Amino acid sequence: MAPSVAEQLLQRLEREAAGPDAGLCSLEAAAALGVDHQTLVGAVKSLQALGEVIEAEARAARRWELSPEGAEVLRDGSPEVRLFRNLPPGGLPQSDAVKLPGGPVGFNKAMANKWLRLERGAAGGPRVLPAVAEVQDGVQESLRRVQGGEAESLPERDRADLKRRKLLLEVTLKTYWIRKGSAFSTALTRAETELTPEMIATGSWQALPFKPYNFSALGLPPACGHLHPLLKVRSQLRQIFLEMGFSEMPTDNFVESSFWNFDALFQPQQHPARDQHDTFFLQDPAEALELPAGYTAKVKKVHAQGGYGSQGYKYEWRLEEARKNLLRTHTTSASARLLYRLARQEKFTPGKYFSIDRVFRNESLDATHLAEFHQVEGVVADRGLTLGHLMGILRQFFSKLGITQLRFKPAYNPYTEPSMEVFSYHEGLKKWVEVGNSGVFRPEMLLPMGLPENVSVIAWGLSLERPTMIKYGINNIRELVGHRVNLQMVYDSPLCRLDG
Repeated sequence: MAPSVAEQLLQRLEREAAGPDAGLCSLEAAAALGVDHQTLVGAVKSLQALGEVIEAEARAARRWELSPEGAEVLRDGSPEVRLFRNLPPGGLPQSDAVKLPGGPVGFNKAMANKWLRLERGAAGGPRVLPAVAEVQDGVQESLRRVQGGEAESLPERDRADLKRRKLLLEVTLKTYWIRKGSAFSTALTRAETELTPEMIATGSWQALPFKPYNFSALGLPPACGHLHPLLKVRSQLRQIFLEMGFSEMPTDNFVESSFWNFDALFQPQQHPARDQHDTFFLQDPAEALELPAGYTAKVKKVHAQGGYGSQGYKYEWRLEEARKNLLRTHTTSASARLLYRLARQEKFTPGKYFSIDRVFRNESLDATHLAEFHQVEGVVADRGLTLGHLMGILRQFFSKLGITQLRFKPAYNPYTEPSMEVFSYHEGLKKWVEVGNSGVFRPEMLLPMGLPENVSVIAWGLSLERPTMIKYGINNIRELVGHRVNLQMVYDSPLCRLDG
């Protein structure tokens, strides 16, 4: 029976002269044995598994190879030479010349080499004529030298040009320098990996070599679920709110009435956000069955006539418009419900609340917008709160996210006054980017609920997707949410750690 590749390698290694530099290159050994290099690498790894039979040091070798296009040029000639040699002495119209063997690439290269001249005033349009009598195919000659193993003798400029034309490939080949090990032998004795009852019964185990037990080897990872990056960031944000003493408010109603989503927030019924182009309205059930009667009347009055120091919007407020069901456009509707419950208590109790949940908007889909996303919202209700309190708690919140450079810009929201956009300096983009919106809820929103006049409510919100995309280096939101999500990305994503 013919010896295996491993046995042939051992026999060749035995013939090597002793010395500190003794050994074999796996690439040269594969060529000498007439086997594929990968086959020889497999034999090296199998010998390494036997113990100290051989020593193998991994090395990296750079070599140049012809690409498929380069092999074609070596066989048929470069595009510019093929086009030149197929051009008649009398020339051709330019439109016909670019159709010759070599095509537009050959035409451009031949013109750049000044092998052709273009007669623009010729009858019938520009005409291509030979500018020299004969040409030499230096590209083909260079590729022939590469094929013969003389790539390193080519000038660096020539190699770079061939590489740029995708005729030459730079390949890094992993090789091994193989030497005799401390237990070298040409006779292959495979170490046993299991102690069987028969070995114990016969006593044969005493004369058998056993493979050393690797106590550091890891077992197979157990199959388990993986958290989506959004859930990881959500968990971190939730922990930050809890550390700051906030309580989580219920946000389990994706379907909301226009009353709680818009009217209770002092957002007029003719506001553009209430248009079908921006909001998903429901067909069934189309309307909410019940609204708090007394509170609804107060909301109607403050919209239509004003009150609580406000002149209102002075329009005809319609109950049927407020009853329309929709997919909530923000979690502020949940905040409004919570504040209404606080107002109905016998004695007002200050509180800090947060929510992180899904909202829906009729957006045009692109790399940064989806029709559904997650909103993070914080609300603080207490007596005597001011804009200074809001700015202070925003600095505390964002510092826990690792965002310390903040700026505030005045803004407009229908249900907060004053209102502020929050900007942070992005070190990567080298500019200030918006990270959230904030404000103090208007009296027209709070007083109809029944909250005391000296109670103020400060609030802020941001999306969950934007910090997640920044944290995990995702440029397209559709790769984070939806059917285009790569499940391997979910498996591989590390734990979220917000550097606070």
